[in-house]
Amino acid sequence: MLDAEAALARAQAGLGTLPAEAAAAITAAARADRLDIRALAVASRETANPVVGLVAAFTEVVAATDPGAAEYVHRGSTSQDILDTGSMLVASRTLTGIIADLHRTADALARLAAEHRDTPQTGRTLALHAVPTTFGLKAAGWRHLVLDSADRLARVRDGLPVSLGGAAGTLAGYLEYAALGTAPAAPADAASANAAPDNAASDNAASANAASDNAASDNAASGNAASDHYVDRLTAAYARETGLAAPVLPWHSLRTPVADLGAALAHTAAALGKIALDVQVLSRTEIAEAAEPGPAGRGASSAMPHKRNPVLATLIRSAALQVPLLATVLTQSLTTEDERSAGAWHAEWLPLRECLRLTGGAAHTAVELAEGLKISPERMRANLALTGSRIVSERIAAVLAPRLGKVAAKQLLTRASARADRDGLALGDVLAGLPELNGVFTAPELAELLDPTQYTGAAGPLVDRSLRRGRTA
Repeated sequence: MLDAEAALARAQAGLGTLPAEAAAAITAAARADRLDIRALAVASRETANPVVGLVAAFTEVVAATDPGAAEYVHRGSTSQDILDTGSMLVASRTLTGIIADLHRTADALARLAAEHRDTPQTGRTLALHAVPTTFGLKAAGWRHLVLDSADRLARVRDGLPVSLGGAAGTLAGYLEYAALGTAPAAPADAASANAAPDNAASDNAASANAASDNAASDNAASGNAASDHYVDRLTAAYARETGLAAPVLPWHSLRTPVADLGAALAHTAAALGKIALDVQVLSRTEIAEAAEPGPAGRGASSAMPHKRNPVLATLIRSAALQVPLLATVLTQSLTTEDERSAGAWHAEWLPLRECLRLTGGAAHTAVELAEGLKISPERMRANLALTGSRIVSERIAAVLAPRLGKVAAKQLLTRASARADRDGLALGDVLAGLPELNGVFTAPELAELLDPTQYTGAAGPLVDRSLRRGRTA
């Protein structure tokens, strides 16, 4: 908020509506260590926002070194301009760090995808073995989500706007203070009017009235144009000073920037949560296809010495479960009344902070998880064999469809798979004994068709295609 106040003074000084010396003094004084933060927090309860107390305290700090400059603190502004601009500054700085961490995570996942492009793995749907896939394709999918999040956050970050509306979104205060430094127009010369002949008085009066009306109309138009020009210049200058974007309209009660920010953060947290949940599943004792990195002692249990819990994935998943719900509050705050809200604006502050904090933590944790994730191709192969080739029943049904018909082939494989499961047999052994398949396959042909590692479809080319996607943020 102090950065917002200082930037506003510099923007006004740049337009000549505030002394440059005052802007310099305000900027020099804009240091948080000169204020009692706790006292400001306590005082904010009395005004329903922290800016009122901040302006008073900050004005005193400026006055201590430059009493004249103190008159220009918060000139023409309102609390929401400063708090919203401060919030956008915090968000912009936080998003830059999050995006950097997402790119590191994506780079690590790209390496995993390339290394394990053809590493066969059990594909699981509705918690059960489905058909084979590759770990490379899984890692490529993780990377795709991470890059989607980075792109979304970058678009939002680059559009985060300054808030500049004044008391009710008209910028009237800014315009009024700017006008104070403007010299009044020269008074009309009354001497010539007094010297007019008496017999021309009526005509001259009519002419003067008409001229006055025209002048009033022209002056109003000129004034509107001048105001519009000043608003554009001030908004652009404020945007330059803060590094934020210039909005088309004041957005005190048009909360799209905050809602968009919450939505992008929710997507990011949820995307990272998908990775974390997959790692948790793959880390299960009975699966053991992946393991988290970490020093000795990490993930230790207070009661069970043998355990090493997946704490990185747990922290990420925790954030993923919270952020989307918190972001819902930010979306709900779009429904706001009048030109300034009594409650909806205030409801944004804590959820926005938590969305930034939790997503930032999840992204930072994901870097370590992705860069150090340990993969076990041996366990992946062992798990592929758990169902005795039933994991490729789809393939056998497809091969038999031209001979038996699609429906009949599927029914045959359904019965054969059920028998193999019930009797603890390999699917190949059951198929070999079916009279319907006598002479259809040789033993080597059937063995090749039943090899799960040979039924990964287009997984490899899909990995290649996904890795051609670079960073756009």
